[in-house]
Amino acid sequence: MDFICNFPFFSILISLFSGTICSVLPAKAAKAVNRLVIAAVGLMSAVLLLYLLSTGESFIYWMGHFPAPWGNEIRAGVLEAGMALFFCVIMYLSMAGGAHKLPGEVVESKHSLYYILVNLLLSSLLALVYTNDMFTAYVFVEINTISACGLIMIRQVGRTIEAAVRYMIMSLLGSGLLLFGLCIMYDLTGHLLMSNIKESVALIMANGEYQIPLIVAVALMCIGLCIKSALFPFHSWLPDAYGYSTVSSAAILSSLVSKGYIFLLIKIIYRVIGFDIFNSTRIIDVLFVFGLMGMIFGSLSAIKENDIRRMIAFSSVAQIGYIYMGFGMGTQAGMVASIFHILSHAATKSLLFIAAIGLTDVSGGSRKFIDLTGAAYRNKWAGVAFTAGSLSMVGIPLFSGFISKLLFAQAAVQVEGKMLASLIVLGISTVLNAVYFMKTVIRIYTSEQDAPYRSITFRDRKGYTVVLVCSVLLNVILGVSSQPVVDMIGQGLAMFA
Repeated sequence: MDFICNFPFFSILISLFSGTICSVLPAKAAKAVNRLVIAAVGLMSAVLLLYLLSTGESFIYWMGHFPAPWGNEIRAGVLEAGMALFFCVIMYLSMAGGAHKLPGEVVESKHSLYYILVNLLLSSLLALVYTNDMFTAYVFVEINTISACGLIMIRQVGRTIEAAVRYMIMSLLGSGLLLFGLCIMYDLTGHLLMSNIKESVALIMANGEYQIPLIVAVALMCIGLCIKSALFPFHSWLPDAYGYSTVSSAAILSSLVSKGYIFLLIKIIYRVIGFDIFNSTRIIDVLFVFGLMGMIFGSLSAIKENDIRRMIAFSSVAQIGYIYMGFGMGTQAGMVASIFHILSHAATKSLLFIAAIGLTDVSGGSRKFIDLTGAAYRNKWAGVAFTAGSLSMVGIPLFSGFISKLLFAQAAVQVEGKMLASLIVLGISTVLNAVYFMKTVIRIYTSEQDAPYRSITFRDRKGYTVVLVCSVLLNVILGVSSQPVVDMIGQGLAMFA
């Protein structure tokens, strides 16, 4: 086995071990370690992706060099390596974009703890991406939950404590259902490795035995992950969690945490149940309906908001609905569209949260729309970045959001019986997206004479501005060079199967 095949294991281990190191370091050193770890893991993921693209095959890494059931397995393919690389890029931009606000959001004595939580979160996301074992996935789901809850609560104001409690309650409910489903699946199959479970599930379906318990197990796992990823109507925890946490935490939570759970669901669909068997359970119809409902009701909730960060948070409910709509189509094209939208939404949502804080900083710290009048003139870079993110969410050409909606539309026309509903809701959702995002853009570009707020220029926040520019460029690259990414997703799904 080539040395590069160790990179997935190294990535998880380095992220975990760096959390231990940060616990004994001062804040500045912990910050440097955190940035270094994210960059190193991103570099290893990029090298691994190039290696897998050149070989055209996935590989299994035996942890401890023992096969199951004594050892554990990591599986790496094009899709896993690409997702790990993208997660690292978004996390680095999110941490860098909110770094200037951290001293005012978190007391200095807890800065090291903040970086510990971020490192643990990164390790859990990487484990969810790479693991080939369902129980290991569950363990890191819990690590992910605890880390995310800590990132919300660490700000220590009344609303964040309430938000963290609500997040923990809903997340534990989702985790419990996931574990319950996993226990039933283990009872039916006697395996925890994904590939072994898939073989046993195929035999169960072929023999016609225990099909109802199998469907119950699959349904419980899906519901658990739907709750944790904030699919409508399980989204009640999301607005406060995203709206009142630190800037970096909001960007990471909205862009990455829910996507880690969704990626695990994709692995369950392909590598645990089997794509064809999953479609035959009709669970996809339930996901399809709730996805459509999320697209509408998430946007309607965003329109009613008068707080820019809560508006962006409610927008995530709608965008997660898009992803589940793609799952519900039950086709390869729908799945490709959903995975591309994971990338598009992650790149855009982190950009919007980071840009929004630049607008509120020149509006007296207020997040109310009335106070944001003319904010784009007081912070030109944040105004341009927020506008670019808004255009992407609406689906304007040249941005990644346009490609997402195009892929969903193309997938919809291939599905008899779901085409009309998909296209109608896609059109309505696009109009609603335009209402609340363009309303905000118009507000921040409405000139206000003698505004009592100070302006911020490039010289005042060079690092922050560079992050905004890089985030906009990433979004545009996904929009104008989408075909290689779409091809890579298709190749990765083929390796899954």
